[in-house]
Amino acid sequence: MNNKPRLGWIGTGVMGHSMAGHLLAAGYPLTVYSRTKAKAEGLLACGARWAETPREVARNADIVFSIVGYPRDVEEVMLGEQGALSGLSEGGILCDMTTSSPELA
Repeated sequence: MNNKPRLGWIGTGVMGHSMAGHLLAAGYPLTVYSRTKAKAEGLLACGARWAETPREVARNADIVFSIVGYPRDVEEVMLGEQGALSGLSEGGILCDMTTSSPELA
């Protein structure tokens, strides 16, 4: 049985794919979402689970990481109707690593 926290990852571009890959290789259960599923294929092939929305990522994770392009993308994947915040359980953690605005952070 894996006692490691369940991780969620939103954004599997150049930076996100590599970072998420290290966590997956370290044995963390990982659920991923990206607007372009093809960008997550390498992670899926290594055992990551696909989510159709950021909300679904959060429903299947204790800690959700995001690294997306712009502040408007952060707003969508974290705060939008299908955003991670709407699926996060009590005590869950959201960690955004996007280069963004201080006000949004």
